Amino acid sequence: MSAKETKLHGDVYYPSDEIVAQANLPDWGKAATAALKDLPSFWEQEAQNLEWFKPWEKVLDDSNKPFFKWFTGAQVNIVHNCIDRHLKTSPKNKLALIWESEDGQLHKTYSFFAMNREVSRMANIIKSMGVRKGDRVTIYMGRVPEIMFAMLACAKVGAIHSVVFGGFSVDALRDRIQDSESKLVITCDGGYQNGKLIELKRICDDAVEQSPSVENVLVVQRTDHGVAMNETRDHWYHELLETPVAKDRCETEVMDAEDPLFILYTSGSTGKPKAILHTHGGYMVGTYTTLKYVFDLKDEDRWWCAADPGWITGHSYIVYGPLLNGATSFMYEGGPTHPNPGRWWQLIERYGITVLYTAPTAIRGLMRFGEDWPNQYDLSSLRLLGSVGEPINPEAWKWYYDVIGQKKCPIMDTWWQTETGAFMITPTPVVPLKPGSGTRPFLGQEAEIVDEDGHPVEDNQEGYLLLKNPWPSMLRTIYGDPDRYVDQYWSRFPGKYMTGDSARRDEDGYYWIIGRVDDVIKVSGHRLGTAEIESALVSHPMVAEAAAIGLPHEIKGHGIHCFVILNEGNAPSPDLAEELRQHVAQHLGPIVRPEEVSFIDKLPKTRSGKIMRRVLKARALGEPEGDLSTLES
Repeated sequence: MSAKETKLHGDVYYPSDEIVAQANLPDWGKAATAALKDLPSFWEQEAQNLEWFKPWEKVLDDSNKPFFKWFTGAQVNIVHNCIDRHLKTSPKNKLALIWESEDGQLHKTYSFFAMNREVSRMANIIKSMGVRKGDRVTIYMGRVPEIMFAMLACAKVGAIHSVVFGGFSVDALRDRIQDSESKLVITCDGGYQNGKLIELKRICDDAVEQSPSVENVLVVQRTDHGVAMNETRDHWYHELLETPVAKDRCETEVMDAEDPLFILYTSGSTGKPKAILHTHGGYMVGTYTTLKYVFDLKDEDRWWCAADPGWITGHSYIVYGPLLNGATSFMYEGGPTHPNPGRWWQLIERYGITVLYTAPTAIRGLMRFGEDWPNQYDLSSLRLLGSVGEPINPEAWKWYYDVIGQKKCPIMDTWWQTETGAFMITPTPVVPLKPGSGTRPFLGQEAEIVDEDGHPVEDNQEGYLLLKNPWPSMLRTIYGDPDRYVDQYWSRFPGKYMTGDSARRDEDGYYWIIGRVDDVIKVSGHRLGTAEIESALVSHPMVAEAAAIGLPHEIKGHGIHCFVILNEGNAPSPDLAEELRQHVAQHLGPIVRPEEVSFIDKLPKTRSGKIMRRVLKARALGEPEGDLSTLES
């Protein structure tokens, strides 16, 4: 049965015949059935598309659950597949990376051949500083090409990289350096974001002074604004590039498939940040496969993942996934609205971007400025769009589809986590789409929605989202804390991975992510997702962004309180607040009518764009706001 012959409920967008005919995976249903029938064989077949120094003895070792292992006995290095293997064939001359500075004055390009040279030179430099297999290296940089070189150089020599978002506070950086016991930190003298200078080296200095494990700091020159250099510890990267140590050749270290590739700290919205550990073999197969099928990558594509390399989205789909697929990536240093709200659309036109992957918070932010900005530019090169980081409300989905995609670009609304390493619930271009739904689990995966007692709920009922099957790119543990790994993800519902998210599944088997479990408000016994309430608010023509929280209520248990940012040109008023309360009630029913709507200029968000509702709740209750190091400035 073709996609268009499938009868689905609700608002459905079907793929064109042309998209289906050209897809890497034209029959999603057949592929999904086969993958579930024989999970190890599906992943083994994908792994065989990559090169291994030594083949595996077993695809999946589940003898010590939940500490699953993949491709046991195999030897590999993810960098061999990202770069080395492309040098033997025509892709070596293909562009691997296109980069533009925030002010548009600098443009750089790197072929796969050039990427190999740059990564090898940095690898030789960090080896000269004593970095060896298994050592940890913290990377604290802006969105510049050297952040990719640094990550790949670590992987090439077998070191474990720990990327910390460039712009985190001293305390956040220090805590991550100390927890990982890094012996080297790689940073920049500074960075640029929204026209502002970010003092990366100064922040790094303060953090390193409190981190006795650090032996050396490697500094990439970006802003050249003058920074203090410790003669015995700090080294300019551009100066070392001119020395014999930075020779062009460096052998890629042979690694076990289960050897650690990187650790990445989650945002820490509650409790101590967790160091999620990923490995060379499984993570490689997972990111390669998901990007190939979900975004249907073609040789001629120009792929733009507009995240930051400091987050899992950047790790998987700026650095590793595109290089594994031999794709051309674009990286932009700055934000979406500097110096004006047309900046992204200008870049799409200038570089002929074919696939754009970004976050709903960016889409909603650009949507505030209307259609005039994108309509000034030629966006006809786009063929696919993507969404990541949080549920996208239908209003923003339709604007993205209609205005940016010009009603011809399917939107791949992906749900996944730092822990999963790769897409878990996602469409592919041939799957009919419902605005706001991530559609179905990726090939080989099964999801389940259960109640408090672990019993499956009926369709269209909300509950805890669980993943039933292991997958290659899954986290192996929390670095240095295996007990916390078991407790956090596997103890609540034994044998199933606890995502920490709430969701529902509709009658067509489509999954709708509601939000974090602690972002679900229980009003008079009804579980209400903040995402749905916020979507209803944003559907009002005067609203740009919204956040909903639950506050104690004497009768209902919790009452809904909303915070709203208005579109430009609209003024807050008591009448508008009441109108918005009624608007939510009209869309979702009287039980969901907010107790109060407050107008604000800015929402507290993590650097990756997630709304920190716990901060709003603390402010409303007059309680301590806790660790704010992960908030954007």
